[in-house]
Amino acid sequence: LVDVTVIPDDEIMNHRSMAALTLLQKHIHQRDIATLTDRLATLLMADYLSSPQVIALIHYLLQAGESADSEAFVRELAQRVPQHGDALMTIAQQLEQKGIEKGIEKGRLEGIQIGEEKGRNEGKLEGEREATLKIARTMLKNGLDRTSVMKMTGLTADELEQIRH
Repeated sequence: LVDVTVIPDDEIMNHRSMAALTLLQKHIHQRDIATLTDRLATLLMADYLSSPQVIALIHYLLQAGESADSEAFVRELAQRVPQHGDALMTIAQQLEQKGIEKGIEKGRLEGIQIGEEKGRNEGKLEGEREATLKIARTMLKNGLDRTSVMKMTGLTADELEQIRH
């Protein structure tokens, strides 16, 4: 068993086909995996890994690591490592699509939440209005004069007129 965290990065860079994986294992818990861009690009340029291995490596890095902008990180690697550019750009496009879908879903959920709140408020106002009209109708039936009913309920003369019909 080897503790890769104590191996200097420069020594890891000499591990040929295992260098990329060893480097990732050492730094996977860093705050931002983008700091590995230079070293990772150098290793990928050395062409020790096949395209499927590069794809698996990047998928692992994106799932287990943290990055402020994963898409930009992958696009940067694609520019620096042209022999794996197509595969890396496909990953970047997938990340972009996920970001778009996430944004759409977030917007949809926020829209639903706003709509529900607006609906509750409108329903509350409508319920209050119906209660006011019912009270006014009862007051008028019990012989209270129109001026007093308008003063107590806040209804206008036109609104009271509609109640009577």
